[in-house]
Amino acid sequence: MQRSTFLIGAVGGATAVVALGGLGTYLLSGTESTSRLDGYSTVSVDGHEALSANIVAGRTQSKYHPLPWVGDKLSGVSCPTGLKAVTGAALTCTGKKSDGTTVEIPVRVTKAGAQSVTWTFER
Repeated sequence: MQRSTFLIGAVGGATAVVALGGLGTYLLSGTESTSRLDGYSTVSVDGHEALSANIVAGRTQSKYHPLPWVGDKLSGVSCPTGLKAVTGAALTCTGKKSDGTTVEIPVRVTKAGAQSVTWTFER
C-alpha cells in the first residue's frame, strides 16, 4: 500500500513540475508588449505619434530569446523607423543570430491609444 501511495505522489509531483514549467514557458515566451507613449519613448513618423525604434528593437531583442528552449538568441536588433501608434501599422526589424545570419522580424501594432501602444512580433 505504501509503495502505491509513493508512486501516486511521485507521478503527481512530476505532473505538477511539468505543468508549472509549461505555464512558465508560456508566460515568458509571449511576443506581445504594451509600451507607454511619453516624452522619452515617442517620436513622430509621417506625422503620427510612434514608439521609438530603439524601444521596439530593445524590447524585441530581450523577448525574442527569453528561455534557452524558446527562440533563437539574437544580437544587434534594429528597426528602420519608429512604430506608428496606429492599429495595424507594421514594420520589419532585423537582428543577427550567433552564426551571423540575418533574421527579419515582422512587428505589428494590435492596439493603439493616446497613452500606450500594444504591439507584437513574430518569432
